[in-house]
Amino acid sequence: MTETTVGIGGAAESTDMVLNIGPQHPSTHGVLRLRLVLDGERIRSAEPVIGYMHRGAEKLFEARDYRQIVMLANRHDWLSAFSNELGVVMAVERMLGMEVPERAVWMRTLLAELNRVLNHLMFLGSYPLELGGITPIFHAFREREDLQHVMEEISGGRMHYMFNRVGGLKEDLPAGWLGRARAAVAAARSRMDVYDNLVLGNEIFRGRTRGIGVLSADAVHAYGVSGPIARASGVDFDLRRDEPYLAYGELRDTLRTVTRSSGDCLARFEVLLDQTHNSLELADACLDRLDALPPGPVNQRLPKVLKAPEGHTYAWTENPLGINGYYLVSKGEKTPYRLKLRSASFNNIQALTVLLPDTLVADMVAILGSMFFVVGDIDK
Repeated sequence: MTETTVGIGGAAESTDMVLNIGPQHPSTHGVLRLRLVLDGERIRSAEPVIGYMHRGAEKLFEARDYRQIVMLANRHDWLSAFSNELGVVMAVERMLGMEVPERAVWMRTLLAELNRVLNHLMFLGSYPLELGGITPIFHAFREREDLQHVMEEISGGRMHYMFNRVGGLKEDLPAGWLGRARAAVAAARSRMDVYDNLVLGNEIFRGRTRGIGVLSADAVHAYGVSGPIARASGVDFDLRRDEPYLAYGELRDTLRTVTRSSGDCLARFEVLLDQTHNSLELADACLDRLDALPPGPVNQRLPKVLKAPEGHTYAWTENPLGINGYYLVSKGEKTPYRLKLRSASFNNIQALTVLLPDTLVADMVAILGSMFFVVGDIDK
């Protein structure tokens, strides 16, 4: 009979383990890597490692003219393509001192809010999926299809619309489009109770998200977090209300800035859901105004070679995921000398360094999903 002694590693209980989540992993939203230091099942420290899908958009801006850079800006947050375009064209228009026709202003506002709904529906469906609930994602894609049909009709693109132009929009709306858009908005609103009842009313969902991943208002300010995530922590800031652009100044009675005070995963989901309701109301208000407007131009005539005057400007917009800023520097040429992009997801994801420590590995997925980010927006 042979006797075997097996060593179990007496120091194992007090040894931290380094665990890499990603860059390709079911628990990450794409090519994001999280370097976690674990003590058993508890996370002691977390470091987001980014840059795996960096496409160098800021450098490419310098080699494209002011018409072409709209295509590059369109793509970093692929769920918010129309809103991304807005920041670029608004910066160039500000440099040129250009006034956009009233009809184009209202059309831009309408399409920006429809794009916001499309963005939010993706996360309203995919976040419960990450926590084990498969049903909401099917509802979310049905609503998205209805709205994408009307967006595709005007632009020809399902995700990358390329509809903004310096001085306005590519072209006017097709005949009867306003009626079809109104029907799509009404259909989406009539089915929003799926998320109000099916998701928020689910005790498992609430149990997995209430009190988990609490982000303080101080951390929001320290990391430059913005958008729904910041407002879920009680930071009452929305550029559409506080520094109105497009037609938001005339929509004050309809625009609601949704906030929560708890700052947890549940609060972030609730803010996103309430914002979706409000965006549908804003879309209806824009449709009413466009119905009342007389026919008119939707863009300005531009020279063959468009050059911005020498100088610099900063344009920022309230994108679906937070604040997007474009710092444009021009030397008077047909291409930007420098175009610095401040994307929402880049700042928001840095807060994971304070959100994840002292939480359980099992809660990591719930926290990560509630940050509502797009990896292309981080690796811009």
